[in-house]
Amino acid sequence: MRSDLPKVMHSLAGEPLLAHVIQTASQLVSTHGGEVTVVTGHSHEKVDPLVESMGCRVVHQKQQHGTGHALSIALDHADPNTLTLVLYGDVPLVKPVHLEPLIAAGKQSLAVLTANLDDPSGYGRVCRNDDNDVISIVEHRDATPDQLAIQEINSGIYAAPTELFQRLLPEVTSNNAQGEYYLTDCVALSVAAQRPVVGVPGPREVVLGVNDRKHLATMERMVQDSRREALMLSGVTLIDPETVYIHGHVVIEPDVVIGPNVFLQGPIQLARGVQIGFGCHLTDVTIGQGVKLNPYSVLESVVVGQEATIGPFARLRPGTVLADHTHIGNFVETKNTQVGPGSKINHLSYVGDAVIGKQVNIGAGTITCNYDGAKKHQTVLGDNVFIGSNTSLVAPVMIGNGATTGAGSVITRDVATDELAISRSPQQNKVGYQRPTKTKE
Repeated sequence: MRSDLPKVMHSLAGEPLLAHVIQTASQLVSTHGGEVTVVTGHSHEKVDPLVESMGCRVVHQKQQHGTGHALSIALDHADPNTLTLVLYGDVPLVKPVHLEPLIAAGKQSLAVLTANLDDPSGYGRVCRNDDNDVISIVEHRDATPDQLAIQEINSGIYAAPTELFQRLLPEVTSNNAQGEYYLTDCVALSVAAQRPVVGVPGPREVVLGVNDRKHLATMERMVQDSRREALMLSGVTLIDPETVYIHGHVVIEPDVVIGPNVFLQGPIQLARGVQIGFGCHLTDVTIGQGVKLNPYSVLESVVVGQEATIGPFARLRPGTVLADHTHIGNFVETKNTQVGPGSKINHLSYVGDAVIGKQVNIGAGTITCNYDGAKKHQTVLGDNVFIGSNTSLVAPVMIGNGATTGAGSVITRDVATDELAISRSPQQNKVGYQRPTKTKE
């Protein structure tokens, strides 16, 4: 990958490659029981935190002597009466549905997931006898010209009784081009021990691994195409599907319309009838029914009620909670703010660390002065408050129900219910004023 980041930590659809594989393994464990063990080696200190955060057991391969060596470490002290499934951290597209037939076959014998590729370069080849039984797997670099012509490849994904792996792995040698202990050698060893090997075919895409950034980009396109198709088949309209990107977990109900150049970073929940305009960027949001997001709005860690209107060019930052029928207009920024039902912040305003009641109107250019240089302070607006344009609300401050502030005011003290607060310097008009002029040099 030509990177300081371990390969399995590179991102695919917003999550590390390894996270995709662990999620698949965890789903199988929830069905069949057992545990997920991840073998880490080089740069394990960058990988282990992810593994542990996903509830998996970590085993360190201190010296990288190949896949056979890695599995032998993982199975040290393992219960021989269980079944072992082997997955790879850089093969992220395999799903439980692809693995269930492999697990069924692996209950009695060594089973390997295979696929037929038009271009099998770089992959180990599956060698079969005249009866079509799997007899061995040969790595690409060790293959003869005849073996290189084989198009059926080894995915590296195996299932077998744990006791069989524990019997075969000590017999694996490092007599190969890499000087490593290949897990693939277990195939020939199993055949020699009169234990048949079952080849379970799988679709091409699920056995593809990532070896460089070109592979990663190709796989990203595959994942995105799959997710876009699934959304459209579920009743979601994508105006220009190829420009919509879906990362992480998303739940989108039917009749949602998503415009071009939209980026969704899960977790995302969009209710029926939501409209997402051109160029919007959503991260960790829950949006209620009938909400309209106008173009170029950015929302992060936000909850939006029903029938709200947002944007264009709005930025809603973490902690923003909008009630039903709210309006957030162009070039408005909110942060850690609750906005009550029917309230409006329509133009060119910053509202942070605030609690806003229902049916409040906040005029253009209003700001909450929430930071004193050391601490954040809260602004509280009651119901039916009217904030005049270009008002500065210096927190901590409370504006009572029905109160009004005059345009251009700097409000530093609480305003009681139904009061009008005005804070302006008297206007002075100077007759005959001469504007300064530039001198010519």
